[in-house]
Amino acid sequence: MTPAQYVEQKAAASGSSFYYAFLFLPAPRRAAITAFYAFCREVDDVVDDAVDLGVAATKLAWWNQEVAQAFCGRPSHPVMQALMPLAAQYNITQVQLQSVIQGCQMDLEQTRYLDYPNLQQYCHLVAGVVGEVAASIFGQTQTETTAYAHTLGQALQLTNIIRDVGEDAQRGRIYLPVSELQRFDVKAHEILKRLPSERFTALMQFQAQRAHALYDEALALLPQADHRSQKPGLMMASIYRHLLREIEEQQFPVLARRVRLTPLRKFWLAWKVQALGRL
Repeated sequence: MTPAQYVEQKAAASGSSFYYAFLFLPAPRRAAITAFYAFCREVDDVVDDAVDLGVAATKLAWWNQEVAQAFCGRPSHPVMQALMPLAAQYNITQVQLQSVIQGCQMDLEQTRYLDYPNLQQYCHLVAGVVGEVAASIFGQTQTETTAYAHTLGQALQLTNIIRDVGEDAQRGRIYLPVSELQRFDVKAHEILKRLPSERFTALMQFQAQRAHALYDEALALLPQADHRSQKPGLMMASIYRHLLREIEEQQFPVLARRVRLTPLRKFWLAWKVQALGRL
């Protein structure tokens, strides 16, 4: 299997909504975003599949070293072998890749976030930086687009957090800020035991409002000159915002199950942005 085939398989197997946005890209940009996404999946899987935190930490340290060696011209993993020939062309830096690893490292060291600024730092590493890299690959021409991409990345990550509350609880993680649990009188043990309540629903409504505000802020930040090039990101905004609305309409059943959009609906939402320019 070639490095290009490896990253394509990794991206397709994930079942992620991101894959639908990649389908509409020209081949060189699609190759770059697929390789970058495969990198993100590799390091994220280290944490999600971790049984022994020490082993997971060792694997992330290996990835840090692999990134450093790759930027010195010695990539050994097929993901880095696929990504490095495209890194300079799309302004992908060693610091950006290692920031993503740093965010995954936080998942090994931290299962609670005291307040929203604390959570924002995590979102910056695992989503904001990812948004910035993606915007560059998609064809950013305006410096203002970086702020758009970073804000959109945070909105997508908050949507993930809302969607995955129950699954994260099974891993002993609560991303919802402690200060906000206290504000809505939701106890950590209620989330860990996946016990729904009106208080929990009110807390989640607050989280959803914040995510919607970030989507609005991101869209307002996107310069018109980059609207066409950033359509893949706008596809993600459309898919994830529809997912968020679906979760809201179902009254936040996220402690019991993951709410999903069908593949056909995701493709339809992506096609609407590509063909009609509408979210």
